[in-house]
Amino acid sequence: MSRIGRKPIEVPGGVEVTLNNTAITVKGPKGTLTRELHRDMKVTVEANTITVERPSDNKEHRSLHGTTRSVVSNMVSGVTEGFSKSLELVGVGYRASKSGEKIVLNVGYSHPVEITPESGIEFEVPSNTKIIVRGIDKERVGAYAAQIRKVREPEPYKGKGIKYEGERIIRKEGKAGKKK
Repeated sequence: MSRIGRKPIEVPGGVEVTLNNTAITVKGPKGTLTRELHRDMKVTVEANTITVERPSDNKEHRSLHGTTRSVVSNMVSGVTEGFSKSLELVGVGYRASKSGEKIVLNVGYSHPVEITPESGIEFEVPSNTKIIVRGIDKERVGAYAAQIRKVREPEPYKGKGIKYEGERIIRKEGKAGKKK
């Protein structure tokens, strides 16, 4: 049985959870998140805990059990604390700047690349080589960070590009040259 799926989710004060058939809405100090859950998963809200149960032990229900619990848990922590993902720009002349809500990336192309956030996502540029993506939806924060990283993925020879903070780039050796 799923160990993650069995764990109850504690609902902190100031967070309101409502169930409507298979849709769950979590409202907190940072905002509101709504998600449609799988119709077979049974989610119950009692006092200040949420529990997720599965109807049977077949493979589909077992795989959905822990996933559903994690999604609901991320919704609760998203509306209370929020999520963030940090990116680093590595390379000579690679820099980022914030222009209004959007960020402008100069990463070796002939033109600057502009990325505009959707509602609920915000960018922060503490230094010209660091970008922080913030939001309440963990999935969307990760997707935006991946979109920024995709502008110039790190290459394996010099390690230049946009990488996640703490990501280790596996380096390759350059040409060995002709042997005599």
